[in-house]
Amino acid sequence: GILFNTGAGQHILKNPLVVNSIIDKAALRRTDVVLEVGPGTGNLTVKMLEKVKKVIACEIDPRLVGELQKRVQGTCLANKLEIKVGDILKTDLPFFDACVANLPYQISSPFVFKLLLHRPFFRCAVLMFQREFALRLVAKPGSKLYCRLSINTQLLARVDHLMKVGKNNFKPPPKVESSVVRIEPKNPPPPINFQEWDGLVRIAFVRKNKTLSAAFKSNAVEQLLDHNYRIHCSLHNIVSSFFICYILFLCSLTYRLISVGEIPENFKIAEKVQTVLQDTGYSEKRARSMDIDDFIRLLHGFNSEGIHFS
Repeated sequence: GILFNTGAGQHILKNPLVVNSIIDKAALRRTDVVLEVGPGTGNLTVKMLEKVKKVIACEIDPRLVGELQKRVQGTCLANKLEIKVGDILKTDLPFFDACVANLPYQISSPFVFKLLLHRPFFRCAVLMFQREFALRLVAKPGSKLYCRLSINTQLLARVDHLMKVGKNNFKPPPKVESSVVRIEPKNPPPPINFQEWDGLVRIAFVRKNKTLSAAFKSNAVEQLLDHNYRIHCSLHNIVSSFFICYILFLCSLTYRLISVGEIPENFKIAEKVQTVLQDTGYSEKRARSMDIDDFIRLLHGFNSEGIHFS
């Protein structure tokens, strides 16, 4: 009797065969605490409660919370269920061993990165996504769907496409096809500052078919990198040649006594950026064909010259 809000992504997974398959692929254990986002009326929730120690279900719609509570009320499963009411993107994630969910599709991207940056590490996540989003997660360099989402996710996790799920397995049916994806975070994570990494990747993928030389010629990009470079210099005692002369004049010191570098008066960040791209061999490369190792080498090249992205 509930009217589902499809605008909020309320498409209830009704096929028990698909429900069981998702749970099987998550390889849940008796001792597991499982995080579920968007439990709806609890078709997936109830099956997981039978197999694990605890399910923490996060739901934003009070009507569906009531339905879920009624479904387990008076059963032996009730004390294994914890319901958190609210927006999962605006709250801290609890401790959990695995995440299994039929997500509201509009929160897919922010939730994936909230998940991957969560600590302590969880074992795995088995999640339902819109088909195209799922294919972007697993896309490889050179493919049409390869994008910033692909490389950022694959930097932090192993991602596998598990199965396709048709529209008729949901009530009400969505307008798009769906897929189930398994995500296993890399533990330990790569020794990379993710904010720096994402700043570089964001610039490169704004126009992924352009050469990197062209992508970095944007006025906005040059202003950002120039600002960051001057902050880097100030933190590492690198000042302008005029300021060095002024210090010398005041203190009657010689250049050899000053342990600071020098920013030339005619310094231009655009020239320095293009030099790094040439020296690293990526000037004519395009983001669409570059893999994780390529971007790691490029980021190291920029950072070693004092150019930062966060």
